[in-house]
Amino acid sequence: MEKYGKARICLRQSNGFTLIELIVVMSLMSIITFVSVPRFHKETMPDNTKKVSRWIMITSQSLKEKSFRDQKLYTMYIDMESRQLWVTDESMSEEDILKAGQQGFLIPDGVEVLDVEFPGNNKIISGLADICFYPDGHSDMALIHIKDDDNNQLSFLIEPFLSKVKLYEEYSGFEG
Repeated sequence: MEKYGKARICLRQSNGFTLIELIVVMSLMSIITFVSVPRFHKETMPDNTKKVSRWIMITSQSLKEKSFRDQKLYTMYIDMESRQLWVTDESMSEEDILKAGQQGFLIPDGVEVLDVEFPGNNKIISGLADICFYPDGHSDMALIHIKDDDNNQLSFLIEPFLSKVKLYEEYSGFEG
């Protein structure tokens, strides 16, 4: 008889979880979710500033190499009014140039091109700016300044003889 009494006690204890155990497990799961989801979202969903940054850096580097390889003049256009970036080359027809402008990279909402700066205090703050990439492998020296909704400013330095674009996580000009 004593055997059966102990068995009954064990069965009662293994029937489920206590309220405290459930609260502790749910709290831990909430904390883990609260910490991990924003990081996961941030890593998997690129923000608009990163998209623009990647386009400028990859396109500039690519155009330097392409202009030398193809022995053509390439031009990167930055239209601050229509919020577009696009590329043309010297062999394109007028129709192809218009099509390139219409199908260019559209700057997403939340990102703004502040200006394009060239050496010698030459700054374009509205309209159309163009940066040329020459057949001998060099380009115009230029700084492209962008800003996002959080007022973070980035500057991209395109140097004449270096293929990589330098990124500054602040607004920096030629005279500073």
